[in-house]
Amino acid sequence: MDKVYITTAIPYVNGNPHIGHAMDYCLADVLARYFQMSGKEVKFQAGTDEHGNKIFQKAKELGVSVEEYTSENTEKFKDFIHKLGVSYTDFIRTTDTEHEKRCQEIWRKLSDHIYLAKYEGYYCTGCERFVTKKEFDENDGVCPDHQKPYEKLEEENYYFRIADFKNKIRKAIIDGEMVILPEFRKKEMLRLLEESPDVSISRPTTQLTWGVPVPDDDTQVMYVWIDALSNYITILGYPEKDISEWWPAVAQFVGKDILRFHAIIWPAMLLGLGLPLPKTVVSHGMILADGQKMSKSIGNVIDPVEVIDKYGLDAFRYYFLRHIDTFSDSDFTWAKFEEAYNNELANDLGNLVQRLATLASKNGIEIEDNNTRNFSGEYKELMEKFQFSKAFDLVWEKVQNLNKRIDEEKPWSLAKNGETEELKECLSNLISDLLSVNYELSPFIPATTEKIFEVFKNPITPPTTPLFPKN
Repeated sequence: MDKVYITTAIPYVNGNPHIGHAMDYCLADVLARYFQMSGKEVKFQAGTDEHGNKIFQKAKELGVSVEEYTSENTEKFKDFIHKLGVSYTDFIRTTDTEHEKRCQEIWRKLSDHIYLAKYEGYYCTGCERFVTKKEFDENDGVCPDHQKPYEKLEEENYYFRIADFKNKIRKAIIDGEMVILPEFRKKEMLRLLEESPDVSISRPTTQLTWGVPVPDDDTQVMYVWIDALSNYITILGYPEKDISEWWPAVAQFVGKDILRFHAIIWPAMLLGLGLPLPKTVVSHGMILADGQKMSKSIGNVIDPVEVIDKYGLDAFRYYFLRHIDTFSDSDFTWAKFEEAYNNELANDLGNLVQRLATLASKNGIEIEDNNTRNFSGEYKELMEKFQFSKAFDLVWEKVQNLNKRIDEEKPWSLAKNGETEELKECLSNLISDLLSVNYELSPFIPATTEKIFEVFKNPITPPTTPLFPKN
């Protein structure tokens, strides 16, 4: 596996980037950096989803053209990704001409599994999807995510026959051909697959005009999921190019709220196209604010940009990659964040670097660094199982153990007693071990680890300002 393809879910551009988007990007970035450091060639996709009624209506409300609106918001997402220190290799907009053409070719290739039928039922504009009568009843006619009543609709749409692929999808999930993480989500998806109906993949132009036209039918526009999900392969040049060099993706990162589309509709599309399924679909949980779901109406939304501007990028990456579990819902409070910043980043790591660099500099110690570092076996196993928060914990334990060793070995006493050789050996070992730990921290907090490597280049120069100034 010399080439690795990693994808992130493409967000709607009808709002500002939020903490859920940040988790998608940061988790994917950690994996991309890990594979790059392991000698792999990585293709890392990001993009924006720009069609649909929500976007069209928002542009109309603001009194701007939909093209202007989507372009402005796409730039917001690009700026946001850059602010997170995320290095994607490829960016796609679903309004790209090439993407639209390729979507139409994908539709034609899937035509044996597409049929026209009348629909009468319920629809959520916020989710951009139709809901079953069972969902309608369970939610008392109100979308739980958007707190708005479902709309009653009657229209003629094209449908994609999910039933054609259910057995193959089930087998792929059970056999591990397509791994769904975490494990409990796999069971949930198998249950949803059983009751999954055929899915509407178009809307009449009387209801929606802002979308990819359905081939050979100017009365219909493609429904957002066919258009959006195709981005993972249209960005590679499918269908006119052979994409086997990169596809299947090693990992597709999604929030749990859109996992069903990536675990049911997307595999059905791929099977209909005769393409392999992604190797792993990684579903991260939600970030709660002081135990509650974030909500604008409650006023407890955590703005990732505010955190980064106040504490720095790597402090943000540290907290959200270590203290937010990779798979489960996790809690954020400013008090927890500040405690982690002061007691862990500033004390454990910042103070460790300062102490070792100062001791080495004062005593004229230089180290031989052959720069050949490797990841430990346990670290590699956790990273390749996408257990990022556990891998981060493992490395942080090594940081804390180095602090204990300094206190036990007391290099300052060796310096005071004039034990030069013993001091040199002691500091060389501690610094060498710190640099090995720093190497394993690199996928998580790359800007900080780069600074640490610079500090310990000969001659060793202590930081003039703390890596993480205490608040």
